[in-house]
Amino acid sequence: MLCASFFIMAGAGGIYVFGLYSEAIKSSLGYDQSTLNFLGFAKDLGSNFGTPVGLIGEFTPPWLLLLLGSAFNFVGYFMIWLSVTARISKPHVWQVCIYMAIGASSSNFTITAVNTACVKIFPESRCPILGLLTGYLGLSGAIMTQLYLALYGNDSESLILLIAWFPAAITLLFAFVIWIMKVGTSTRQSIEPKIFYRFLFASITLALVIMAMIIAQKQIPFPKSAYISCATLVCFILIFPMFITIRKEFLLWKKSLENNTANEVIIEKIQIVDPNEEKAKDNHADISYFSNIFNKPERGEDHTIMQALLSVDMLLILISSFAGYGTNVTVVDNLGQISESLGYTGNTARLFVSLVSIWNYSGRVLAGFVSEILLQKYKVPRPLLLTFSHLLTCIGHLLIVFSAPGSVYFASVLIGFSFGVTWPMFYALVSELFGLKYFSTLQNCVLLVVPFASYVLNVMVTGSFYDREAKNQLKKSGKEWVKGTELACIGKGCYKISLTIMACVSFFAAVTSVIFAMRTTEFYKSVTYKNNEVQRCRNGAD
Repeated sequence: MLCASFFIMAGAGGIYVFGLYSEAIKSSLGYDQSTLNFLGFAKDLGSNFGTPVGLIGEFTPPWLLLLLGSAFNFVGYFMIWLSVTARISKPHVWQVCIYMAIGASSSNFTITAVNTACVKIFPESRCPILGLLTGYLGLSGAIMTQLYLALYGNDSESLILLIAWFPAAITLLFAFVIWIMKVGTSTRQSIEPKIFYRFLFASITLALVIMAMIIAQKQIPFPKSAYISCATLVCFILIFPMFITIRKEFLLWKKSLENNTANEVIIEKIQIVDPNEEKAKDNHADISYFSNIFNKPERGEDHTIMQALLSVDMLLILISSFAGYGTNVTVVDNLGQISESLGYTGNTARLFVSLVSIWNYSGRVLAGFVSEILLQKYKVPRPLLLTFSHLLTCIGHLLIVFSAPGSVYFASVLIGFSFGVTWPMFYALVSELFGLKYFSTLQNCVLLVVPFASYVLNVMVTGSFYDREAKNQLKKSGKEWVKGTELACIGKGCYKISLTIMACVSFFAAVTSVIFAMRTTEFYKSVTYKNNEVQRCRNGAD
C-alpha cells in the first residue's frame, strides 16, 4: 500500500508544471498576464478547495476518492488541451477557469486519500511518512518533464495532454491497493523504521539522477533518443521501491511460516469501568454541541472540526499557510514570465521549473525526517521549521528583485526548498495538535486559505503590476495596447514591486511562526503521540 502511494504521488503533480505550459495558453488564447494569473488562481482554487473532499473521505474508502480524482484530472486537463489546440471553438475565460479548477481539484482527492490512509496505518512515524509522500509529489513535476521531453519533444501543448492521461492512468492502476487496514504491533515493529530509510535512499537517488539530467540537458543539446533514454532510467528508478517492498513482504511471509500460529494464545483485556468516569461521560454528553466548541480538549487529543478551526493554533497555521503557499505558488506559476522578462530562453525557464521541483522534493523529505530527529532528540517544536522556511522564501524573492547574474538559479533553489518544507509540516501539525479523528477534513481546511492567498498575491498584486509595467513600456515605445492581444514585459521592473511585497509577507509569517513555536514548546517537550490515539490507529478504528 505504501509503495503504491509513492507511485500515485509521483504522478499527481500536474499543478506544479503550470509555468511550463502557461505560455502556450497565453499565446494560443490571446490572454494578457492578469488573465493568465487569474487562470492560475483558478488552478489554486481547485487544488486547495478540498474541504468537501475531506468530508467525503470521512465515510468513504480511499480508493473511491482516487477514482473520482482520476476522472476529474482527465476531464479538466483534456478540455484545456482541446481548447489550446483549437480542436474545439475558443472558450470563454470563465470556461477555461472551470476546466483548470476541475483538473487541479484531482490533487485534493489523491492527497486526501493517500495521506489519511498512510498516517492512520503508521501514526508513530507520521512525519517521515508525510515527508516521503509529499516528496514524491514535489518530484512529480520533474518526472513528468522528463517524460514529456521523451514522448513529445519541445511541445508545450502536448505537455497538457500528458498531464491529462498520465496521472489518471497511474491512479487507476493502483487505486484499489490504497485502503486503511489493521496492522498488528509485531508487524509494525518489523516494518519501522529501517524500511522508511530504504525508501528515502531510493527517492534521493531518483532526485539526484533527475538533477544530473537537468544539468546535462542544459549544457548539451539532447537528441530525441537521449531524452527517451533519460525517461527510461527515471521510470526504472521510480519503480525501485517495488523491489524493496517485494523483498520485505517475502521476509515477513517467511517469518510468519517459521512462527507457527497454531499455538498462538490470544489474551483479551478486561476493561474495568470506573463508575465516576461513566458518570462524567454522561454529563459530557448532555452538553450541547455548540457549547462544546469552546470547551477544547488538550493539544494532541481529538478535536472536533469546529474546535480545531476556532483555535488560536489553527489561526497561526493559516497565517503561515497564506504566506508559505501564496508567495511560493506565485513565483512558481510565473517562473516562465519571470525568466522571459529577465532575458532567459525557454530552455532555461524549464531548468528553473525543474530546479524548483527537485528542491521542493528535498525540502519535503528533509523536513519530514529532520524535524522528527530534532523533535525526538532535542524537543525542537515543529513550527520553528516554518520560521526557517519563511525566511528562505524572503531571501529568494529578494534575489529575483535585485537580480544579478545567476541569482535566479539560487532563488529557484531557495523557493523550491522552502516551499517543500511547508507541506509535511502543516500536515504533521494538524495531525499532532488536533488528533487523527477528523484528519481527512482538517488537512483540507488548512488549504482553504491558499486560493485566497493566490488571488491576492498572484492576481491582484503580481498580475496588476506586471500589466501596468508592460503598458508603460508600450507607451514609451509609442504604441497602444489593444485588448485581447498578448502583453509582454521586459526588465527587472516587471516583478520588482510585487516580489518586494511578498518578501515582506514572508518575513511577517516568520515572526508569527516564532510565536507559534513558543506557544507549543511545552507540548513538544511531552509525548507527541498519545497512546490512545496510536491504539485506535492500530485497531483500524476511525
